[in-house]
Amino acid sequence: MSPRSDAGPLDGLVVLDLSRALAGPHAAMLLGDLGARVVKVENPDGGDDSRGWGPPFVGDGESTYFMSCNRNKESIALDLKAPDDLDLLARLVTRADVLVENFRPGTMDRLGLGNDRLLELNPRLVVLSISGFGHDGPEAGRAGYDQIAQGEAGLMSLTGPSPDAPQRVGVPISDLLAGLYGITGVLAALAERERTGRGQVVRTSLLAATVGVHAFHGTGWTVAGEIGRARGNHHPSITPYGMFRCLGGHVQLSCGSEALWRRLCAEFGLDPAAPRRADNATRTRNREEVVSLLEATFADIPADVLLKRLLAAGIPAGRIRTVDEVYEWEQTRSQGLVTEVAHPTLGTITVPGPVLRFFDPLPEGAERETTPAIRAAAPLLGQHDRSIREWVT
Repeated sequence: MSPRSDAGPLDGLVVLDLSRALAGPHAAMLLGDLGARVVKVENPDGGDDSRGWGPPFVGDGESTYFMSCNRNKESIALDLKAPDDLDLLARLVTRADVLVENFRPGTMDRLGLGNDRLLELNPRLVVLSISGFGHDGPEAGRAGYDQIAQGEAGLMSLTGPSPDAPQRVGVPISDLLAGLYGITGVLAALAERERTGRGQVVRTSLLAATVGVHAFHGTGWTVAGEIGRARGNHHPSITPYGMFRCLGGHVQLSCGSEALWRRLCAEFGLDPAAPRRADNATRTRNREEVVSLLEATFADIPADVLLKRLLAAGIPAGRIRTVDEVYEWEQTRSQGLVTEVAHPTLGTITVPGPVLRFFDPLPEGAERETTPAIRAAAPLLGQHDRSIREWVT
């Protein structure tokens, strides 16, 4: 095998992105971040729905929402109801390694591009199909939107200040998780293709992805019969672990072990072995009392001072940052999570960077970073029509 270049581990793969909104586009974008060539197919009449989602808009009505999930892609506008454009799409299928779609179940069949036809056109094709609630079952036909999925899949019942005030997660987490799980399936199918020479269909849904991150809440019900409930900013099984008021602000801290609890108590002059807080299970049963004790202890300590004391004592702790503060934070920038890229109409813009980093080991413990660069900002609608048509002619 030849050594991997900085173009990325998926350099040479072609991804055909028929998806829109967020789950599918997010998956295809991350494959592009890893070096794949991603061709985004859009409706000529307005393109991806998210092109109209705003504000904020910048420049000549460009949606920052669309920009968030469509970097490193080329755009071609095709009317899938027009025979000539449908024929061009079929030719693109023969060139692709991966096809991503998130239509309602049955839509691809009605276009004449059901899974049997796709794999007939290209037996090595890996198809990622993302739906709202699954591709079969009694509610397979329902449209999938993030907040609806968050509610239906139980996440909102676990989020918020109390069971009486369900709250959505502040980002479209069901969409994003479906994209991430979808990529896991795609990469596994590509690995299997190396052995078998054949592609396959990978399916997931917003419902499946959200249920998939229930974690201890899932087994809490399926094994112990206990229903998880929203508990605000404190962990349901570890105490203290959450957000605490102090002078002029808040800090977050976590005592995930008895050793950490003893360190916390030593730093602030508390008795770690007091009867109602001697171990984690007891503290969790008396959570409100423990929280009140700590907030009273922190009441006269400014947030910055408190944070320094906690970190110096070896207690995992942190502040609550706003989004702008995150992108200005030197630690964020040191991880390559902010980068600049050229946009066709806006010029140079700053965008979030890739979340994975790659390194080649060198002699004597050194290493060389080979993380792929963000190659292109989100495209204009149909920006690459000509070059893509020439490619498949």
